[in-house]
Amino acid sequence: MSDTTNPLGLSTISSVPSEGLVPVGKRTSLRSYLSSLWDRRHFIIAESRAKMSGSTRKNLLGYGWMFLNPLLSVLAFWFIFGFILNSSRGIDNFIGYLVIGVFFFQFTGKSMTGGTGSIRAGASMIRGFQFPRAALPISTVVRNFLDFIPSIAVMIILIVLIPPAEVITWRIVLVIPVIVLQTIFNVGLACMLARIGHKVPDLVNLMSILSRFWLYGSGVFFSIEDRLASHPTVLAAMEFNPMHAYLTLTRNALLYGVDSPVWMWIVGTIWAFGMLIAGFLFFWRGEESYGRL
Repeated sequence: MSDTTNPLGLSTISSVPSEGLVPVGKRTSLRSYLSSLWDRRHFIIAESRAKMSGSTRKNLLGYGWMFLNPLLSVLAFWFIFGFILNSSRGIDNFIGYLVIGVFFFQFTGKSMTGGTGSIRAGASMIRGFQFPRAALPISTVVRNFLDFIPSIAVMIILIVLIPPAEVITWRIVLVIPVIVLQTIFNVGLACMLARIGHKVPDLVNLMSILSRFWLYGSGVFFSIEDRLASHPTVLAAMEFNPMHAYLTLTRNALLYGVDSPVWMWIVGTIWAFGMLIAGFLFFWRGEESYGRL
């Protein structure tokens, strides 16, 4: 771009090629969108860390709540379902069973609720900067992932120390691919809910209720195989619940030291990559609408 002077002495700006330029907020090709998102990976991680430290700094116990929150949830669920309702019958090491269920489900539950409101929460950033909007729901998942990783160490310590003591086998390494699959699933879920939450703001208020229904249907504090044995059709449907698959894979590897059936790994993988592709494409197709809040 250069300045020129016309015969009247007025300065004008010569035209420049418009190739490669797109209007602000306009949806680009999927390949360009992915490239732009990758270029901003450092921003996504930095923003996730900043939000994580900012939220903990407001509390007296700081990062301690990252561990206390799921621990208190485990205690509450144990008292209600294990002690009062006796849903622990038939489950070996109910405390370990419950610890894994609560810790892992909260990872997805927080990603789900955070992703739903991520576009509206980032409204000022959307108006002020040009960037792929998928960075916002992805940043939510990254933040929850950073919260989740330290809690894994606490979870393993609890399983080892709280009786009955479990013998940790080599299968503990299988927890890593489960976490990877669950994180991939969370990204797709957060992206899908981010677009829906942008269109339907009231959905944010419904997330806690929907999350609670999902919690009860995922076998977090009772065995769906035992409870639904007399309802084979319902049981078959519940076994294809992605969270039930991830919880069962983790419990078999970490708590019971047994091999999980291959079909369960297939279910977890299909849910992870299927949700990622469907959720991301669904979000990308609404890119142009996110600037109009």
